[in-house]
Amino acid sequence: MKYTFIDTPLSLILFLGFVLSQFITSCSSSTSDDKAVAAGSWRAQLSTQGQQIPFIMEASEQNGKTVLYLVNGEERILLDDVQQQGDSLRIGLHIFDADLIVKVEGEKMAGRLVKHDAPSYYGIPFTATHGQSYRFSENPAPATYNYAGKWEVTFSDKEGKTTQAVGLFEQNENYLTGTFMTTTGDYRYLEGEVAGESLALSAFDGNHVYLFKAAPADSSTINGEFYSGITGYRTWTATRNENAALAHADSLTFLKPGYDELAFSFPNIDGKEVSLSDPKFKDKVVVVQLLGTWCPNCLDETNYLAPFYKKNKDRGFEIIGLGFERNPEFEKAAARLRKMKDRLDIAYELLVAGPADGKAAAAALPALNHVMSFPTTIIIDKKGKVRKIHTGFSGPGTGQYYEDWVEDFNRTIDKLLAEK
Repeated sequence: MKYTFIDTPLSLILFLGFVLSQFITSCSSSTSDDKAVAAGSWRAQLSTQGQQIPFIMEASEQNGKTVLYLVNGEERILLDDVQQQGDSLRIGLHIFDADLIVKVEGEKMAGRLVKHDAPSYYGIPFTATHGQSYRFSENPAPATYNYAGKWEVTFSDKEGKTTQAVGLFEQNENYLTGTFMTTTGDYRYLEGEVAGESLALSAFDGNHVYLFKAAPADSSTINGEFYSGITGYRTWTATRNENAALAHADSLTFLKPGYDELAFSFPNIDGKEVSLSDPKFKDKVVVVQLLGTWCPNCLDETNYLAPFYKKNKDRGFEIIGLGFERNPEFEKAAARLRKMKDRLDIAYELLVAGPADGKAAAAALPALNHVMSFPTTIIIDKKGKVRKIHTGFSGPGTGQYYEDWVEDFNRTIDKLLAEK
C-alpha cells in the first residue's frame, strides 16, 4: 500500500500526538495491571513426563514489591527477585540458576520453568490459578490406608540399578507429609495426600521437581513410581519397618591409607588464592564443606552452618566452603557462589573448587577415597588432622534425624575446641 503525505496544520499534528501518547500510556498501564500478581495462594503445576506435579505459591507485597513463597509442608522459600521483562514476569528461584518465566492474566499464570545451568535446554510448562490452596485434590476420597511411620525403601531405575532409602511419613486423615533419606541426602519436604488407598506426594524447591505415587500391595508393603524433572523416573517398593536404617554417614567417605591431613589451594570468589595451610587457619578447628549452589541439601546445611559460624568464630573456629559448580568458568561459578553468600548471609570463605562432579571433586582432594555426595563435610582439629567426614546431609525435613545431627555436630566441635 502506498501512503501520500499531505500538508497538515501544526495544531492538528500536536493534538494527534497528544491523543496517541495518552493511548499508549493507557495501554501500557492496562498491560501492567494485567500482569500484577494477586496476593494470596496460587495453586501451581509443572507438566512433565505426562504428569501434573502440583505445588503451592503464596504471593504478598513487601516494601512495595511483589514477593512469592514456594510452600512445601512446613517450608516456605522466599522468592523476592520478581522482575518485569517485556510482556512476561521473570521470577528468580532463590539461589538456584533457574527462573519461572510467566505471563499473568488476572487469576491465571502460564509459562515455563527454565534452568540455565542444565547441559541442554531445560524448560517445563508451568500454570497456576489464584485462590486455590489444595495440592492434589480439593475434595479427596476418605483415606482407607495408613502410611504413617518408617519404611524400608528400594528405588529401581530403568536399567535395574537400585538405591536404598528410608521413608518417613506422617499422616492426618487425608493430609500426608514426609521425606526419603538416602546415604547421599534426603528428599527434603514432601507434601501431599492419601485419597482412598493411594499416596501422592510432591515438592518443588526452585530446583528439584518431584512427584511420588504409590498404592499398597498388602498391609505392610507398597509399590510406587517416582518422577523427577524432565526425564527422571524410578519405581519404588517399601516395607513397613520401624528399624529401617542406612549406613552411617560418618563411615562412607574416608582418607586413603597414608593420609591423615587434607591439603588444597583454590581461589575464593574474589579470585584470591586460599589454602588450608594459610595462617588464618593455623591452630584452629576447621570445617571444610563441599557444596554446590545447585544442591538443596547444601542449602539446608548452609542454613545451619552460616549462623553457627558467626556464633563460634571467635572461639578458634573456621569454615571453608569448597564450591563445585555446574558452570566450570570461574567468573560464572563465582557469581553463583556470591549470590549464595549474599542470600544466606555467609561470613566464611567460599572457594571456587571445580565442576559439579564427584570424580572431579575427588581429583581435587586426592586424600579422599571418593566424593559420593554434596554436601560432604570434613572436620579438622587444631593440629590439622582430619577427625570426621560426614557424607550427605539429613536436613530439617527429616525431623529427629536432623536434630540428632545438630547435637552430634555441636558436641564434636565443642570437644575439638577444648583440646589443647
